[in-house]
Amino acid sequence: MLRRHIHFPPKCSKSGRQTKDKGAVAEDTRLNRSLITALIVASSLIMENLDGTVIATSLPLIAADLGTSPLSLKLAMTSYMLALAIFIPASGWVADRFGARNVFRAALVVFIFGSILSGLSQSLEQLVAARIIQGIGGSMMTPVGRLIVLRSVPREQMIEAFTWLTFPAMIGPMLGPPLGGFITTYSSWRLIFFINVPIAILGVILATRFIPDVREEYPGVFDFKGFLLTALGFTGVVFGFSLAGGHFIAAGPNIALILAGLFFLWLYVRHARTHPNPLLDLTLFRLDTFRRAIIGGTIFRLCMGAVPFLLPLMLQLGFGLSPFHSGMLTFVSSFGALFMKAASAWVLRTFGFRTTVLVNGFICAGTFAVNALFTPATPHAILLVIFGVGGFFRSLQFTALNGLVFADVEMSRMSKATGINATGLQIAGSGGIALGATIVELTQLSRGETGLNADVFGPTFLFLGVLMLFSLLIFWRLPPEAGEGLAGPARQRGVPKAAPQPAPEPSAA
Repeated sequence: MLRRHIHFPPKCSKSGRQTKDKGAVAEDTRLNRSLITALIVASSLIMENLDGTVIATSLPLIAADLGTSPLSLKLAMTSYMLALAIFIPASGWVADRFGARNVFRAALVVFIFGSILSGLSQSLEQLVAARIIQGIGGSMMTPVGRLIVLRSVPREQMIEAFTWLTFPAMIGPMLGPPLGGFITTYSSWRLIFFINVPIAILGVILATRFIPDVREEYPGVFDFKGFLLTALGFTGVVFGFSLAGGHFIAAGPNIALILAGLFFLWLYVRHARTHPNPLLDLTLFRLDTFRRAIIGGTIFRLCMGAVPFLLPLMLQLGFGLSPFHSGMLTFVSSFGALFMKAASAWVLRTFGFRTTVLVNGFICAGTFAVNALFTPATPHAILLVIFGVGGFFRSLQFTALNGLVFADVEMSRMSKATGINATGLQIAGSGGIALGATIVELTQLSRGETGLNADVFGPTFLFLGVLMLFSLLIFWRLPPEAGEGLAGPARQRGVPKAAPQPAPEPSAA
């Protein structure tokens, strides 16, 4: 069975002090190894977040070089997230069957291969195919890495391990926009995919040296039927919305594709009710905190998922800024998010999860909708302030939602909860990109415009800002003691206690 703890029994010796010192040294060694494991996993998060934010900044020039529309490049982003959504549910079983360390290393290699192919792509179709390969690697890389941390680090050391995991992973969203803008402006956009290669190679070497080979002795039978149904369902829904409005296929087949995806997802729900070991354990939704965090969080992330796609297009094509200038403006949101990571524990401990997600969710919706008021004449100082404040409060909302997801989940079901949460993240992210692009295209159609002018983005930001408020209706029914095991008791007793810092979002920018 899986070994999560190493117990050092007391030894009888002439020197009790010497025995205690040896035990302390062993405990320190175990802690150091746990933190090293978290740092290695953080390297994969850096790579994934860096990749997502870098390509978003470079979309207009990539589209021009490949001879396609910038809005059509949503396929390059959603195809990656679609591959994540399809294969993430299987990541827990694969890690238990073949060993988390082996799967993590193999995923890094696949991600490298996909990155190289992306940089060598000569058409939109080639780029989409390469991004799918990248997504297959990412689907096993990040979730399995988080599982390694959850399973190899003792619960009493989880907070410190997640802190080490969180802060390095914020480097990706911070460096992505300015780095991608600099490379695209002064060199070639193809280089943005090659910067992953040395990070991934280092990750393989360190994983071989330090990551424990945690696995379950009896992982159970793989739910192949469930995997097939969810794969078909997610493909139909996500790709169907991504193709909408792009003139890739006619409206009739496009709608049929989406309906087919919903039908397969409905079949999976029926299948999961009777399968002894379903791929996605839907019984977790009986937990009130889990259900509301997933549903409300999906609405919130659906809206926020459009940000990395819409902002670079608005700043570059609408306002006429260079990719580097655009990246230097948008990276401030990640800088604000980094500051909130240090304050989120105090906020959650002081006000509790329910109050935090309600009040902070309203602030996030406001800082999102205000983007609709921006014009090319808006002073850049105002843009910097809004982007920074938005990233600050958005980071707090992500932290609170991730905490609520796992607040009442038993350790034995943690891998199942991780799979559902990670799948929801990718579906919301890809859906946000598709929804944002669709609203922009509808705005163009209603105004009879063909170009991406500054004024076509305003209605999209306003619509998504209002939609974000609907997540508050889900959080409103949370009990006041929601997440009490993470922050509530410390608040009630007045005893200082840091709230857990969950693993960061795949894309925090």
